[in-house]
Amino acid sequence: MVLTESGQQLAIGDKAPAFALKGIDGKLHTLDEYRGKVLLIIFMCNHCPYVRQKFTTINELAKRFSGDVAVVGINSNDADAYPEDSYEAMQATAREEGFVFDYLYDATQEVARSYGATCTPDPFLFTADHRLAWHGRLDDALQLHAKPTKQDMAEAIETVLAGRAVAKPFLPSIGCNIKWKTEHL
Repeated sequence: MVLTESGQQLAIGDKAPAFALKGIDGKLHTLDEYRGKVLLIIFMCNHCPYVRQKFTTINELAKRFSGDVAVVGINSNDADAYPEDSYEAMQATAREEGFVFDYLYDATQEVARSYGATCTPDPFLFTADHRLAWHGRLDDALQLHAKPTKQDMAEAIETVLAGRAVAKPFLPSIGCNIKWKTEHL
C-alpha cells in the first residue's frame, strides 16, 4: 500500500468529464444519467483500508442527501493485479456493506485519468450542471481508525444545495494510490 494524497487536475468550474461505465447492477451508467442533480463522485475500491473506513460515511451521505444528490463510487484499480477489486468483488462488497449508491467499474482507467484521480478515496463534488464545486476529503479523519470531527464533504454539499459557491480551500484526501495497470505507466 502506498499512501497518496489527492492532487488537483480539474479546476473549480470545470465540466465533469463524461463517462459510460458498467455498474454492479449490470447496467451501463453515464454522466448524463445524473443530469440535474448535484453529483458526488468518489474514486474508491474494495480493499483499501482508508476507503473501507469511509464506507459508512459514503452510505450516510447518499442516504442523507438522497433525492438531491447522486452519489457515485468508481473503482479504477487494476483488478488483474488486485483481484480483491474485481467487478465480482465489487458486487460482493456492495452487498456486504449495504451500499445505497451506484458503484461503477472503470476497467480501462480512462475515467480516473480524465478526472485526475490519484488515491482512494478521492471525492469530487459537482453542481447540478456538473461543474466542479469542490474537490476534497470526506472528513478530517485521515488516519486509520481516527474519528472525524469535521464533515467537510457534507458541509460542501449543503453549500452547493443552498446555491452558494464552496469557499473552503482544497483539502486533499489521503488513501491508497490508484493501482494503475503497468502498461499505462
